[in-house]
Amino acid sequence: MLPDFLSDLCKKQSYNPDNFFLIAGPCIVESEEMVMEIADKVYSICKRLEIPYIFKASYRKANRTSANSFTGLGDNTGLELIKKVGLTYGLPTTSDVHAADETAIAAKYIDVLQIPAFLCRQTDLLVAAAETGKVVNVKKGQFLSGPSMKFAVEKIQKAGNNKVMLTERGTTFGYQDLVVDYRNIPWMKEQNVPVIMDCTHSLQQPNQTSGVTGGNPQLIATIAKAATATGADGLFIETHPNPAVAKSDGANMLRLDLLEPLLEQLLRIRKAVI
Repeated sequence: MLPDFLSDLCKKQSYNPDNFFLIAGPCIVESEEMVMEIADKVYSICKRLEIPYIFKASYRKANRTSANSFTGLGDNTGLELIKKVGLTYGLPTTSDVHAADETAIAAKYIDVLQIPAFLCRQTDLLVAAAETGKVVNVKKGQFLSGPSMKFAVEKIQKAGNNKVMLTERGTTFGYQDLVVDYRNIPWMKEQNVPVIMDCTHSLQQPNQTSGVTGGNPQLIATIAKAATATGADGLFIETHPNPAVAKSDGANMLRLDLLEPLLEQLLRIRKAVI
């Protein structure tokens, strides 16, 4: 069952409360046409499959490997387009925030503030996000264990906000790879918050000398199936009509036409394990 704060966010949708919820969209806002195309397709899929859906896109990428990489269309433009998606389809929306002074601005446009993994211990950022009253989704740092994320939850809750979610996105393995420890899903659920599996960023191959992050998108289904079987409440999947030409994280995204059959498989797994 969805917690009350997620039920409130998804109240305009018709969904099966026994299903996992989905956070999906492109890595970054590239254009209005692109975000609307993706939102329209994923919305239609989730409506048919009765999956609660939160649209995701970054309005700005603040941690690109190379200084020459695309970082966005501009904060206001990106946020306005994310808001337009939400209003057009009646969807809750999310994007990542990077500094305490960004939270109040972003909260005017989006419903869920996402804390990037590298920033999950930044107390001022967590507290500022909490104080907006929005749902706060904290990605587990690649350098942290699942149980240690209790401190991030405590910081948000002590700031007066109980609308917290945690996302598993892999653990650093050497310099240029990540691995997923599925024990972190039940461990983080011990904090009595929804736990999400980031099925795309967990397959990144960061710190490439080329300046472009690599990935293993052929394993997205494997990560998603295992996470569903181990009890993840939600799945995070970045998707794009043509990842090969995406302006950010193309090496990790799921091709849009592959999303529907994957979700159908995952729902069968979900039904078997709940």
